[in-house]
Amino acid sequence: MTTVVPGTGAGPLLRGWREQRRISQLELALRAGSSARHISFVETGRARPSEEMILRLADHLDVPVRERNALLLAAGYAPRYTETPVDDPSMGALREGIERLLRGYEPYPALVVDGSYTVVAANRGIAMLLDGLPEHLLSPPLNSMRITLHPEGLAPRIRNLRRWRGHLLAQMERDMALARRQAVRDLYDEVAAYPLPEADDGPDDREDPEPCPYVALPLRIEHEGRVLSFISSISTFNTPMDVTVAELAIETFLPADPATATYLRSLTP
Repeated sequence: MTTVVPGTGAGPLLRGWREQRRISQLELALRAGSSARHISFVETGRARPSEEMILRLADHLDVPVRERNALLLAAGYAPRYTETPVDDPSMGALREGIERLLRGYEPYPALVVDGSYTVVAANRGIAMLLDGLPEHLLSPPLNSMRITLHPEGLAPRIRNLRRWRGHLLAQMERDMALARRQAVRDLYDEVAAYPLPEADDGPDDREDPEPCPYVALPLRIEHEGRVLSFISSISTFNTPMDVTVAELAIETFLPADPATATYLRSLTP
């Protein structure tokens, strides 16, 4: 049920999400069990959606949890989802599970980042790759994008830097379309402005017309005279009910070739 209230703030936000998802008013209405006329009234502010309706529309539009709170606030309702710090006692079981997962993935690298790409946890495989970086990059809070793309960070060690950088910037652009957080935009502007090496692209950065030996774009990085190759995957939590949990991402790096796997296993005690 809705009440007519001119000038409600949730309507333009909902319209923005609908247009971003490229869904018509009629299609959204059919998905949400409403009518296109009612959706139009909500978007123009002629009708105030109920709290239930906002959450239903947000669900069908796949709106992130943080932005669902923003929709509720704009419509005059209290936020539905909490934002609990990772170090809160109530997050103990989650932290323990994450730490067990990261240890179990060793010797391969794995880490957990939050919605601003701040490193929440990492295993010894990540520590190995970060060995030798300057202290100012390793001082908390560690940021995975800054560490990777900074000219004093991992960037000089990455053999296919231009392609890997392009992949990371594209990932940030996709995340910015969802997160809409100024801190993420500021970080993007910072890392996108880092200088690239003046030398010509190496063979790992050229678009080779021949078949690629990898199933996905690898991270090719030098470590102690070797070039290690990894394919990364990112996992998130299903149906999160907390903003912090919704924005956590677990990134794991799978060896992309037998030589990398053999070398990493040789480091295991």
